[in-house]
Amino acid sequence: MNEVPSKLKARAARKSAKREEKKRQIAESAIKALKELGYANTGLRDIAEKNDLSLGMLHYYFEDRTALIIYCVSIYKEVFVRNISEALEKAEGREEVIEAFSEALVYSIVDDETTHRLWYDIRAQAMFDETFRPIVDEIEKKLIGIVRTAFEKAGQDVPENIEISYALLDGVFRYLMQGQIGKNRKSREELIQAFRTLLGQFF
Repeated sequence: MNEVPSKLKARAARKSAKREEKKRQIAESAIKALKELGYANTGLRDIAEKNDLSLGMLHYYFEDRTALIIYCVSIYKEVFVRNISEALEKAEGREEVIEAFSEALVYSIVDDETTHRLWYDIRAQAMFDETFRPIVDEIEKKLIGIVRTAFEKAGQDVPENIEISYALLDGVFRYLMQGQIGKNRKSREELIQAFRTLLGQFF
């Protein structure tokens, strides 16, 4: 009796999975254009041209540019949060947490500099465009959660104003990341030492 509905559900699930996979592939391709041109200078046509896609294909999966950019930022930050969380998971105690956290943050600055620029671009846009606010709030809650985990793994009491600790760390991260764009780039060791100093004050 339930065989046909079960087959229909399975078929729908496979179709949904394929659609999501294709959607993610398009978004990952779009990120390349967004990293190069930035939010303000990138339209759907630019993304389509740089990735050999038709505008019709983009519109099939994403309602508009905003929907595409929100999806792009969410999948990128998902990877960032996972990488930092995995680094902290292996650390135990104050010194290991400081070292693991510092190295993971610097690794991300050095390897994902242009993608971080896109995140800060979108976060700034959220102050003017409420469409971006839900995804920015969602991502920042996850980032605050990482800072909370770091305090716990370091054996420290989590501050009541954990959001302030996050804001301080984020400010340093953004400043150092931005510095890597100019002529006075810091070495990996100098970046790590900057985070060691800040996290040492936290813990």
